[in-house]
Amino acid sequence: MILRMSQLFVRTLRDDPADAEVPSHRLLVRAGYIRRAAPGIYTWLPLGLRVLRNVERIIREEMNAIGAQELSFPALLPREPYEASNRWTTYGDGIFRLHDRKGGDYLLGPTHEEMFTLAVKDMYSSYKDLPVWLYQIQTKYRDEARPRAGVLRGREFIMKDSYSFDTTDEGLDRSYAAHREAYIRTFDRLGFDYAIVKATSGAMGGSKSEEFLAKADVGEDTYVRCTHCDYAANVEAVTVRAPAPVPYDNAPAAHAEDTPDTPTIETLVDHLNETFPREDRPWEAGDTLKNVLVVLKHPDGTREPLAIGLPGDREVDQKRLEGQLEPIEVEPMDDVEMKKHEALVKGYIGPAALGEESASGIRYVVDPRVSEGTRWVTGANVHGSHVIDLVVGRDFTADGTIEAADVRDGDPCPNCDEGVLETARGIEMGHIFQLGRWFAEALDLRVLDENGKLVTVTMGSYGIGVTRAVAAIAEGNNDELGLCWPREIAPADVHVVATGKDEAVFEAAAALSDELTAAGLDVIYDDRPKVSPGVKFKDAELIGVPTIVTVGRGLADGNVEVKDRRSGERQEVPVGEAAATLTGIVRG
Repeated sequence: MILRMSQLFVRTLRDDPADAEVPSHRLLVRAGYIRRAAPGIYTWLPLGLRVLRNVERIIREEMNAIGAQELSFPALLPREPYEASNRWTTYGDGIFRLHDRKGGDYLLGPTHEEMFTLAVKDMYSSYKDLPVWLYQIQTKYRDEARPRAGVLRGREFIMKDSYSFDTTDEGLDRSYAAHREAYIRTFDRLGFDYAIVKATSGAMGGSKSEEFLAKADVGEDTYVRCTHCDYAANVEAVTVRAPAPVPYDNAPAAHAEDTPDTPTIETLVDHLNETFPREDRPWEAGDTLKNVLVVLKHPDGTREPLAIGLPGDREVDQKRLEGQLEPIEVEPMDDVEMKKHEALVKGYIGPAALGEESASGIRYVVDPRVSEGTRWVTGANVHGSHVIDLVVGRDFTADGTIEAADVRDGDPCPNCDEGVLETARGIEMGHIFQLGRWFAEALDLRVLDENGKLVTVTMGSYGIGVTRAVAAIAEGNNDELGLCWPREIAPADVHVVATGKDEAVFEAAAALSDELTAAGLDVIYDDRPKVSPGVKFKDAELIGVPTIVTVGRGLADGNVEVKDRRSGERQEVPVGEAAATLTGIVRG
């Protein structure tokens, strides 16, 4: 197929769009792949659609290769299945809801677990029918509060979602392993550097969970890697290794001391070192127990205060905290909310005023480092006063623990004794996890087993962000001139550029394009007669097809120039050998 630039529906831009934050957004717009229709909603132009379809093709090929079967559910879905799973409520403001003319409730599908489950329930009733692996490539809709970065985080996007259905946990393990290998092959073909990391399942529930993250500085996800072992995890899934219990029989009694004008950790540490110096070493922020107050916004609209205790040298990681509590949203407790709890003294809050059995009644959870026998300096819940030598287990007990503190470079590895953690950024491209029986139980998906007994089916869930993949590939494949698509993803195999005004040049370029098309290659042919060579070259570099062929001055000597877009290497090739040479380059 030949895409002639004189007819192609494309308009390249020399300047970055004003709302573009990341390279993929800038370049996909500038090169004429996408256009913004509304916040978080984009039109795919012909070049962009070709790239998008190539991504879909690769995904389909790898899913079909493991025996998964494709179907397609509607995007407009009834309320009832989501009521049965309680997600009509738990999704909160995250979904688009609407009414039909008769007043019936519908939603635009954010994900389709319920529909897959009901489809299998409708069709299958025996263990003999299972396992079955089903998938679709579908448009999804989520009412993102902050759509950003072009198609990396939008309100309308395309996903591949698939589900496995088994009668046993052992079967689920096999289904999970097969999908995991298919994902590795898929992401290898898509052409970006990625990491496989341990993850949380979030609101979806389930047990084993892994994410495939495209390595990118602009990624919204932070993950960690161990410097010694193969441990890797999204920070939301990192588990802190709690210290062993410390004996406290000989620990000094807790004692409250005046600490005027010390509402912050920094001022408290300075005061401690000046007024209560230690013999062994100076006081540090990590010796203090910070108590952070937040408000939990439940999907049904109720609000619940929560106190989090953590070492004073740590901060609460909002995303990590929300990952533990999803689908609950979290916001800091403001002064208005604080005034509702008269038992609390701002800046000097301590465990004595917290906990479900305390005067405040606020549930109190702590970081795993705040473990049995550890000693802390913390608020006395009296203005200008702190308690020193407060011992966990002797002087107070929390209502539970939570993984909410920030994870940092140099933190000890949870998996081995030798390594430390390094942080990096990534874009979530795929997520696989074992859902288990939650959805099957909610929607009563059961089949007869070998003994004629009804058993609940167990499920696995496997997603890939298709539109996000295009942006992730663009993030990892560009330079100062524009995009540099991997060959299997590119909108065409060869970009032929005819330069100059000589009719013979255009005839030779057209003939070469025809030869390449006859050989089965897709070609972009820049046949624009009144466009300067400089503009054509800039457009070719910006669009990013892997191989660029210039038909111009060299034609007088019987040659064309072949350029590798990624490496910049050029070679002169005789016109008569150009089609064969290019076909060899494309097909490797």
